[in-house]
Amino acid sequence: MPDFKPCIVVPVYDHEHAIGAVLDGLLRHGAPCILVDDGSGAACAAVLDALAQQHAGSVTLVRLPRNQGKGVAVLSGFRRAAELGYTHVLQIDADGQHETGDVPKFLAQAAARPDAIVAGHPVYDESVPKVRLYGRYATHIWVWINTLSFDIKDSMCGFRVYPVAAVNALAARTPIGARMNFDTDILVRLFWDGLQVVNLPTRVRYPTDGVSHFRMWRDNVLITWMHAKLFFGMLPRIPRLLARKRQVR
Repeated sequence: MPDFKPCIVVPVYDHEHAIGAVLDGLLRHGAPCILVDDGSGAACAAVLDALAQQHAGSVTLVRLPRNQGKGVAVLSGFRRAAELGYTHVLQIDADGQHETGDVPKFLAQAAARPDAIVAGHPVYDESVPKVRLYGRYATHIWVWINTLSFDIKDSMCGFRVYPVAAVNALAARTPIGARMNFDTDILVRLFWDGLQVVNLPTRVRYPTDGVSHFRMWRDNVLITWMHAKLFFGMLPRIPRLLARKRQVR
């Protein structure tokens, strides 16, 4: 499509040991990258400065003054993407867990379905902690309830492509989860807005630099509260969601 102009947004918080390899893997596919420094420490900030200078013209660096969470960082990247005229954003994590070789197939699906979200459906290897793997199923069940569908195979994978205008419009009118609750919250709300979801299998391994910013108590509380808000938000939408299911049939 002639108006399909994608970029890649990578939220970064203290992943100085992994981000260089991740960026190299992304840039080989030709799409420009926006790195969002989510208040990283001095070591990571220095690495990001060096990468932005090394790849000037292909990499834009957005710096937040303090750590505010993945959701805030990603949405900051979306705002910059809109300012630069991009129509779609491929979001990917900075820790090396995602397969950067899959970028072309994600972008190809997005180009073919520009009004949809292309959401990664993880295929895990033996590196995945079993507690985290089984814990995801609780979120899967709540997402199926809160959308009244099985259209979203996995709402927690941070590898996906969105239409920029739809995300920025949603963020302008609705608060979205700022931290580890972001990926699920935004996907459900965009589904409520009528966007279709294309599920794309992709290999996922756990962080190559050994750094995880998931905080068991804080993030589980945030995720539980998010599911509760989504459930009560779903209730008045039941007629519309059921009508949508009938239209699909």
